[in-house]
Amino acid sequence: MDAAAVRRFFLGLQERIVEHLTLLDGKPFLRDVWERPEGGGGITRVLEEGGVFERAGVNFSHVHGEHLPQAASAARPGLAGRSFQAMGVSLVLHPRNPYVPTVHLNVRFLTAETPGAAAAWWFGGGMDLTPYYPFVEDAVHFHRACRDALAPFGADAYPRYKKWCDEYFYLKHRREPRGVGGIFFDDLGEPAFGPCFDLVKSVGEHFLPAYVPIVERRSDRPYGERERAFQAYRRGRYVEFNLVYDRGTLFGLQSGGRVESILVSLPPQVTWRYDWQPEPGSPEAKLYSDFLTAREWVGP
Repeated sequence: MDAAAVRRFFLGLQERIVEHLTLLDGKPFLRDVWERPEGGGGITRVLEEGGVFERAGVNFSHVHGEHLPQAASAARPGLAGRSFQAMGVSLVLHPRNPYVPTVHLNVRFLTAETPGAAAAWWFGGGMDLTPYYPFVEDAVHFHRACRDALAPFGADAYPRYKKWCDEYFYLKHRREPRGVGGIFFDDLGEPAFGPCFDLVKSVGEHFLPAYVPIVERRSDRPYGERERAFQAYRRGRYVEFNLVYDRGTLFGLQSGGRVESILVSLPPQVTWRYDWQPEPGSPEAKLYSDFLTAREWVGP
């Protein structure tokens, strides 16, 4: 296990993504370095009211403490309450144009100390796409990039992590997926540190090729008040998932993380409407009927 190498990769990944998004948007990111009183800290990179992104947050954090939060030990109850360290890169991009989808990426590494034994460690992460006015070719492109990221790690990796993503990013109280999915994995600690780290690096390095071509195709598409209103309504689903179910958000809050950095994932403008339903046959209805279905977008 080489935690220092993981930290170097995560810091480099954050910097590369910020550099590319700055070129794409035309506005620089704010750099906000913070410290956590209980141990550790992070670097928040945030852009608001840009040329493409209404809000973009690309965060690095590396925190440690005496008691592993419950959100991180759900699958490892024997480690609950142990001392820990956690590091990762997490980003959420909220474009202004409703034809450009919101996207999320997270790659993370955790260790837990057990007295008298070697530290337990594991990786987690993934990326997923949340469109408002979707296009089949965009969903296919995104999933192909996810499949390519996992191709060196076995033929079953993409189908397994794609299914995991569909199941994880699901709003149980709404009975609907958050978006068109992607890949998700957690508690990755086998077969060994090297292959696990390589998988996480591949996922991180495939993010820009997965998402940037979609932005370039859609960001100049005309839109009006109707599209913005539907985007704000659907963003409400994003908020609901992040605050009710997301393990990363819960871990950050339970571990005493910096609230401003944790909640930078939320969109700047959002609405809820009482019992609203899209008009049958409308573009808004097509999102529900054709895309929020956990369908297979590419082959294994």
